[in-house]
Amino acid sequence: MAERAFAPDTLELRAEWGDFAWTEANAKQAKEIVARYPAGRQMSASIPFLDLAQRQVGAMTGTQGWLPIPVIEFVARELDMPPVRAMEVASFYTMFNLAPVGKFHVQVCGTTPCMLRGSDDVLSACYKRGLKKGHTTADGLFTLTEVECLGACANAPMVQINDDNYEDLTEDSMKAILDALANGQQPKIGPQVDRKTSCPTSGPTTLKKMAERNYDYRGQW
Repeated sequence: MAERAFAPDTLELRAEWGDFAWTEANAKQAKEIVARYPAGRQMSASIPFLDLAQRQVGAMTGTQGWLPIPVIEFVARELDMPPVRAMEVASFYTMFNLAPVGKFHVQVCGTTPCMLRGSDDVLSACYKRGLKKGHTTADGLFTLTEVECLGACANAPMVQINDDNYEDLTEDSMKAILDALANGQQPKIGPQVDRKTSCPTSGPTTLKKMAERNYDYRGQW
């Protein structure tokens, strides 16, 4: 997995992000989020607040989004918590980007199931398109990160690109996904082979009639 470190807290960074504030729509959403928690427990909203802030930064920059330190400090003020506590949350969860990323954050799973099923071929497709681990392409489109298990082992190898999973990949299908994204198209999300979610590739092996309709098996039990 790539090393995680906060982007340097420079004067330029503070000039760009020091006055960060919620948009009108996000301010409304933030109010709804914090209302889910008991009085005095607003720090429990740190994860959804950081996620909302990252998404707002993404909308502002045309990227997947990231968390500059001044933005994390804003979240801490909103939740009346020490900034270091918000930074601890942001640095613990890999869903939060601590440095700028591209429009498409390509997270390739390299854990054992994906490795055994061909994650090296997936990475090869990325490399052939000019992606490099821990870097963003010159056109700002793609950032490549190798990550640990993303929880889709039955569909290995797989990648997560922004909020979407692409599964059952080969070098060719990964290349097609990257090409489609670069051309402004939306690739098919989920398995890239003929199966539904994580069903067997040969088709259902149990409750087969459920694949045709909502069949009631109860009379046979």
